[in-house]
Amino acid sequence: MENNRSRLFGTDGIRGIANLEPMTPENAFRLGRAAGHLFFGKKHSQRPCLIIGKDTRHSGSMLEAALVAGLNSIGVDASLAGVVPTPAVALLTRQYKAQAGIVISASHNPAEDNGLKLFGSDGYKLDDKEELHLEKLMFSLETEDLLRPTGADIGICSPLHNPLDSYIAAVLKSVPSLSLKGTRIAVDCANGAATQSTPRILEELGATLFTFHNVPDGVNINKGCGSTHGEELQRLTLKSQAHLGIAHDGDADRLLLCDEQGNLIDGDEILAMTALDALKHKKLAHQTVVTTIMSNCGLDACLEAAGGKILRTPVGDRYVIEAMKRGGFNIGGEQSGHLIFHDHSTTGDGIVAALQVLRLMAEKKQPLSLLRTCLTKYPQAQRNLRVEEKIPLSLLREKIPFITKIENQLQGKGRLLMRYSGTESLLRLLIEGEDQVFINHAADEITKLLTIVTRNETEPI
Repeated sequence: MENNRSRLFGTDGIRGIANLEPMTPENAFRLGRAAGHLFFGKKHSQRPCLIIGKDTRHSGSMLEAALVAGLNSIGVDASLAGVVPTPAVALLTRQYKAQAGIVISASHNPAEDNGLKLFGSDGYKLDDKEELHLEKLMFSLETEDLLRPTGADIGICSPLHNPLDSYIAAVLKSVPSLSLKGTRIAVDCANGAATQSTPRILEELGATLFTFHNVPDGVNINKGCGSTHGEELQRLTLKSQAHLGIAHDGDADRLLLCDEQGNLIDGDEILAMTALDALKHKKLAHQTVVTTIMSNCGLDACLEAAGGKILRTPVGDRYVIEAMKRGGFNIGGEQSGHLIFHDHSTTGDGIVAALQVLRLMAEKKQPLSLLRTCLTKYPQAQRNLRVEEKIPLSLLREKIPFITKIENQLQGKGRLLMRYSGTESLLRLLIEGEDQVFINHAADEITKLLTIVTRNETEPI
């Protein structure tokens, strides 16, 4: 129901322009207090602790300080991991037996944005119900004068010792016999959280590295680089004459690849090649891959031909992970590059996914350009429209009959999906079909009509 939906939380935590609603230090303080109350309301033999990690954004320190103040004010300790990938926070939360973890990051968004997302003590992201409860606590606790410990009962803040070492060791365990000697790899670190960890991991395995966008200054994260700028990864891979290129997003839970010929390889292709290999070796749990409604229908055909199945979820890697937990599945992810190898991680992890592909290349002695041919994609047309207000999709369909007309023409031969981004003010359109020219034309026409209708609907009367 609409009135039960979170006002602050999207598909990946709270996100927005830093220092403006909802990404203000005041809200970060409230979140710290609420998280303390939610996770640590019961008595403990020792004072509870929460792990905090962040990416390289200029605003990260401001939000970190506010979070720490909120946690300490309710009697909870904060352990600071500093700049680490999102999956490192999930790992460290479990390893240190912390009650929860918080990541300060806006993932692939521009540097002026930031975000807050939470992991429970088990290293999994909170579900919708927990986030809604947390949001209610954020504002109800302001009137609770009793939740103000004093003296030695106030929480303290301290840094974690070498947090990246623990994370790197865990990642290396996912490929215990892999050697990358003689493998040339171009790495785009997006000036983000993977700047130190991914190069260290690949060098440890013996790769010859060509590292780019690895000098973060607080404002250059994702700027013309990273997993949302495939053209840059293509340029860097070809320039380096690398066997493959790897690009992360700002918090390093995504992966985009480029083969030695300059072809980009997205999450669907990575899922196809890794799942087919797992199927062959009887290591794909329940012969099923979990992905979202946005993944290419060619993935269904690819897996079904090999005796596998696809389970689809709403968009958002946490919905994929929730389905994986419920069903006991071990490989899943999104077309966008959030990839979950559940045998090795509780959340999307860009470098863990990259190592699985590198392992396949080494074992099969095949270049990435050949491995990727296992998936034949259906043509897709995707468009993103920035909106001021998220008008109900049913109203947009009512006002634009052309959408239904296209859906009828695609029936049995493709599909049309419209959805709002859970992390940005965007309306996303996806059309999939047999004829690339037809779906491109349809996508352009629908985008024009949506632009007119959304503008008119949001104009003041």
